[in-house]
Amino acid sequence: MSLAIAGMGWVTPLGTGVDSVWERLLQSQEASATTISEQFVDRAYNVFRVPESALKGISHPRLRRASAISRFAAAAGLQALESAGLKLESQNAERIALIFAISNGGVIYTKRFYHEIVQTGAQAASPLLFPETVFNAPASHLAAILGVTGATYTLVGDGAVGLAAITMAEALMANEALDYCLVVGTEEIDWLLCDAYRRWRLLRMAPPIEPFSKQNRGMILSEGAGAIVLARNGFVTIERAHPGGHFRRRAEAGKILKRILCDLGQVEIDFVVSSANGTFVDQAESQALQEIVPNALVYTVTPALGEGVGAAGLWRIILAAQALRSEEVPPVLHADDSVRLRLSISRTPIPSARRAIVLSCGLNQQAAGLRLAIQ
Repeated sequence: MSLAIAGMGWVTPLGTGVDSVWERLLQSQEASATTISEQFVDRAYNVFRVPESALKGISHPRLRRASAISRFAAAAGLQALESAGLKLESQNAERIALIFAISNGGVIYTKRFYHEIVQTGAQAASPLLFPETVFNAPASHLAAILGVTGATYTLVGDGAVGLAAITMAEALMANEALDYCLVVGTEEIDWLLCDAYRRWRLLRMAPPIEPFSKQNRGMILSEGAGAIVLARNGFVTIERAHPGGHFRRRAEAGKILKRILCDLGQVEIDFVVSSANGTFVDQAESQALQEIVPNALVYTVTPALGEGVGAAGLWRIILAAQALRSEEVPPVLHADDSVRLRLSISRTPIPSARRAIVLSCGLNQQAAGLRLAIQ
């Protein structure tokens, strides 16, 4: 069954709102890095954070003590519903499903919760903080804010989890009792995450992110959320979603990506939104793209927004849908001239473009893809 995108919401380090962020990307703007540090540790990291101004106007008693990840998700979800012209009331609240795609979860409050226990003992465990440490906390907050009484799920994975959530939404929407499915991918950033990714040799200490470089210099972590409302009718169709697969070693990622592209590329593809982020992902996707869809235009948003991990898959879907609708692709930032792909180095018109592929190759051995189409 093919679903369609009826509405979208975007919270990013470049700001909030699909039209606003899209215009900044077209103008070659990129997020500004800020430095985060940790007490008693002599190491700081550069990250791309969501500006405080992006969440103005988002207020609800449920969010008063909620972590950033829940506030990002609420902002993007509410935007997506407004974009779709969908107002939830008691009559239709049970006819919408909610799926959250998360990778690292609410790490800020989790760290604080356990820090207090380690520092002063188990009696310091905060009953206010503990609910924010579970992966489904953002889904719980948004469902309560919206009054959603239908099915609510939280999927946990790596950067490919957003596309896995789309596959799950297709299965849920086979039930005629549902009219819509709101899919949200969200992520928050913390020093602890940066330190972990540095130890895994995936992080670079300062921008820029250089996509498809011969040397994998690493990525910069970021935060935010993306949300889409799926319905049976909309402005862009999810023509086919490929479940992808898992790879045991990084060298195997290319094989899965080639399989995904072979399946999705059986029709003419106008452009591909890549998940290249300055890590091993770049080489795997580059080789697969050159072999399977060598003539397709390729774009990656990661140099502009950073690696959003749990939010990144939804960001790419939003970007591909917006590119199809506006018939142009933003410029890829900080790419070397020697890259052997047809990159959109400058703002590139794509008149009459009809189909796009979105790839998501995660850092924890998952890969997936989907194909969007517009009439």
